[in-house]
Amino acid sequence: MFFYLSKLLVFIISPLTWIFSLLILAVFFKNQKTKKKLLIASLIMFYLFTNSFILDECMRLWEYTSKDLSTNEQYDAAIVLGGMSSYDPRLDKPQFSNSADRLWQTLPLLKNGQIKKIILTGGSGSILHPNEKESGILKKYLLKIGIPDSLIIIENESKNTRENALFTKKLLDSLNLKSKLLFVTSAFHMKRSIGTFEKVGLKNIRPFCTDRYSGPRKFEFDHMFIPNTHAIDKFTLLIHEIIGYCVYKTIGYI
Repeated sequence: MFFYLSKLLVFIISPLTWIFSLLILAVFFKNQKTKKKLLIASLIMFYLFTNSFILDECMRLWEYTSKDLSTNEQYDAAIVLGGMSSYDPRLDKPQFSNSADRLWQTLPLLKNGQIKKIILTGGSGSILHPNEKESGILKKYLLKIGIPDSLIIIENESKNTRENALFTKKLLDSLNLKSKLLFVTSAFHMKRSIGTFEKVGLKNIRPFCTDRYSGPRKFEFDHMFIPNTHAIDKFTLLIHEIIGYCVYKTIGYI
């Protein structure tokens, strides 16, 4: 039930949904003053949620900050959270999103020996395609590009961050792998995920953030004033993550 509610939440919390709803209301309201207020509210909301500068500042307040790895740091394994790809059945390969930086930042560490194994955690996040399990698909991809099977461990049953933590902990216990672990996920997702993993007993994990959305503060005209429709998607991502963190905190997952 929690899984299905989270999918519905993505639609409800989208700023685009809010803007569209205000416009629909404006069409049906006959009172001209109310109609005007609704149109102005939708315009203001559209401008705020397409403003890259405001987005950067909000992301900067939320995103987790971790130190870069020094060259002498070594780990027995890196736990890499899924949610970075979708499956293309026509080409039989993964299609990667921005969050694939989780994988791209980890592979060099595997190549240079700073981590001994890579642990991919994540099953299917799709209601309609439950058999398209991400970790299994990613393992197949890694094998194709020459990563040895002996270096890849997968957990492909989890559907959310809570299950990522529970199932990965169970997997690590079965492998008796409890020493130095690197924990890799997106900077916007780290606060919730690191708390969830520590809650289930994985205390010895070192956070390693990837795909940071908030870059250096820019005071450039287009960045501060010109609407950017891509910002709406990122705001949706941020709002979803903040609500997810609050829900996890409330029910004791963190």
